[in-house]
Amino acid sequence: MEKIPKKLSKSSQLAAKLIYAAFKVLKAHGGELLGKEVVKEVEKHIELDEWAKSRYKKSGYIRWQSMLQFFTIDCMKAGFLIKKKGVWYLTPEGENALNLGEVELLNTATKAYKQWKIKNADSTTSDAEPDEKKLENNIESESMTLDEIEPLAIEGIRKHINSKNPYEFQDLAAALLRGMGYFTPFVAPRGKDGGVDIIAYRDPLGTVSPRIKVQVKHRQVSATVEEIRQLMGLLQKDGDVGIFISTGGFTPDAKTTARSSHVHVELIDLPRLIDLWQEFYPKLSDEDKSQLPLLPIYFLAQSA
Repeated sequence: MEKIPKKLSKSSQLAAKLIYAAFKVLKAHGGELLGKEVVKEVEKHIELDEWAKSRYKKSGYIRWQSMLQFFTIDCMKAGFLIKKKGVWYLTPEGENALNLGEVELLNTATKAYKQWKIKNADSTTSDAEPDEKKLENNIESESMTLDEIEPLAIEGIRKHINSKNPYEFQDLAAALLRGMGYFTPFVAPRGKDGGVDIIAYRDPLGTVSPRIKVQVKHRQVSATVEEIRQLMGLLQKDGDVGIFISTGGFTPDAKTTARSSHVHVELIDLPRLIDLWQEFYPKLSDEDKSQLPLLPIYFLAQSA
């Protein structure tokens, strides 16, 4: 572990350790992980004193967690980190930045953020490190940002979906297809379905391609390559397309098989399903919306 120079403020010392640990956690998990899981893992890898674990008086948020979230903004501006729908992604540049060590990684990210601020005509930006009190005030005042609110919203959606039984989830998948402009003449009843849970057409009679056969798996286990091949075997006519929806995601072999297949099989995991539901939600009927109702909340967008 790199020794943190004393010239850094107490907050910056902790931030350097937190960011470095978060990057190490992401690397260990193949470069991507739910943000809430990153936070849990970081806590296991960092020795946190009472000051770090204390809560800010005004916001009530835990200091080290707010600090981690705050400095990930710098990392995103540096191109080291991407956040999307509650998932954190370590970029190749971010993985390489681990070689810089704790302090230099943070310094590089902070410098990139300052350059971004200058580029966006923020005249208040200074090259000097803010003093301890000012830095603490900045962290506390921005502790509940959109980067934190969005994962909370996504987590609520995830829990609602996971609480559904397999047949309710199947109905939700069919509703999404209808919102995307498809007709769903067949949604499998309880019992054996011959490998197809939903059939969807572009027109009511299925005379226009694509004709879609959908397999739905509502579980925590990843879909396997064997299951993908079973769906492929059902795509026997020209214009047949397969969609495999799996809340547990897909094994690496399953993804490779789908990409290399001569027939088209689209894979939809839970994050992508949520993305699609949000995108097409306005086009759903009121009855279909009731299966996963959403409430839009608008924030002032920051400059890119």
